[in-house]
Amino acid sequence: MIPTLAGVHHLKVPVSDLARSIDWYCTRLGYTVGAEFQEQGVLRGVVLHHAAGGPMLGLRFHPEMAVAAAGFDFFSIGVPDRAALEALAAHLTGLGETHAGVHRASLGWILPELHDPDGIEVRFYSMESHTEMSDNPLTIDNPRETAEAKERAEALQRSEIQ
Repeated sequence: MIPTLAGVHHLKVPVSDLARSIDWYCTRLGYTVGAEFQEQGVLRGVVLHHAAGGPMLGLRFHPEMAVAAAGFDFFSIGVPDRAALEALAAHLTGLGETHAGVHRASLGWILPELHDPDGIEVRFYSMESHTEMSDNPLTIDNPRETAEAKERAEALQRSEIQ
């Protein structure tokens, strides 16, 4: 039997400064606070909602875990297509955020290397794909190098056409 699942309910991120992280996710990505969790009268976490389809995010005050998680990309937030990723990259750049820009990835396009205030990497990946999927598992050898080589070949092809 295959169990019935309904997608991702929410993602939970450990943070060292709850107010700073709430501000960052709200001002950078358009989230709003939907619920607050208090323990003995002290705010310890929130659930953030996104009006334009982003996943719910839980931010949980846990400084030790935030330090341990810094630099790792636990999740990728889906964005409709490459154009939406380009618009997001421009928006983030306009706010002074650093990131790696939009690049070809194994299945679609990616906007990596954006870091929240605790250094946790927040990645964005297009729901639009340039790779056909089948019933058989797709084997991708050296994913980063393969994507970069295809991206260079596409850029060369575009420059030859112009």
